[in-house]
Amino acid sequence: MRSGLSYLTSIFWNCNERRLRALWRLLGAALFLVVITITIGTLFAGLGAIRSPYMGQLQANVATVIAIWLAARFLDRRAFSDTGVAITRNWWIDLGFGLMLGAFLMAAIFLVEIAAGWITIKETFRTAEGSPLFMVAILLPAFFYLTVGVAEELAFRGYLMLNLAEGFNLDVIGSRWALTGSWLVVSGLFGIAHAIRPDATFVGCANIALAGIFLGMGYVLTGSLAIPIGTHITWNFFQGNVFGFPVSGTTFFPATFAAIEQSGPDAWTGGAFGPEGGLIGTLAILLGILAVAVSVRFRYGKLTLFTDIARYHRRGER
Repeated sequence: MRSGLSYLTSIFWNCNERRLRALWRLLGAALFLVVITITIGTLFAGLGAIRSPYMGQLQANVATVIAIWLAARFLDRRAFSDTGVAITRNWWIDLGFGLMLGAFLMAAIFLVEIAAGWITIKETFRTAEGSPLFMVAILLPAFFYLTVGVAEELAFRGYLMLNLAEGFNLDVIGSRWALTGSWLVVSGLFGIAHAIRPDATFVGCANIALAGIFLGMGYVLTGSLAIPIGTHITWNFFQGNVFGFPVSGTTFFPATFAAIEQSGPDAWTGGAFGPEGGLIGTLAILLGILAVAVSVRFRYGKLTLFTDIARYHRRGER
């Protein structure tokens, strides 16, 4: 009877780590997210918050960060910095590299399409009807994409991937394969999550999954989310609000530095889904993977998986 009870308990509780097992931690984090999202939505509605196409997603981003902080603290029993957000000098340097990389890759896509004659610039410094002055209107999407970069990287890489790596890290698998497996699984889920976006295609979702590998690469090589967060922020912001491309099917922008008319073959440009839906996006992501590898090799002197991600450390042990 005692052994049966111990076995049943072990399904839910890891006695060595003195915390819930990975599956139940992930379900608990999802529950936190649902409750906090509803709470924030109710609060904003009660305050008569400004109506905007960005507001619903902005609330979800804020809820995601809060939910992950609570889950890390009370379910994972770890320091929040273990999710990959540790504000140090190296973290800021890597963040700066990520910001520059995302902007550079999207600028490269824009210049290639200009050179190919696939883009006509119709207007510059455009604001949507009813929007305030350009320099004011551009602040909301800039802040919005900052929260998208932080929230999505925390959710997919800093929390889901971290917990899956720890859960996969069995004696027969080992930390290296556990980390690699979680990286691939989460990248696939990242692509699937974008399948509901407007004008999504198989190529677009496959490219988003490849982008998941690209974004995850900085994390698995450094243990930090600095490079992924920086790249995610500027990739999206420059894509939509600087160069006027659709962002994964989204085309509403209160302000853009360039309003464009796009032609050319959809297989290359991605058409209505944006560059991520075409081969030009594939090439940019592959270039980004190479750039991350070169940067990490130069900065840290090696290219090896940061397998500590797959090993649990209680608060204060790192």
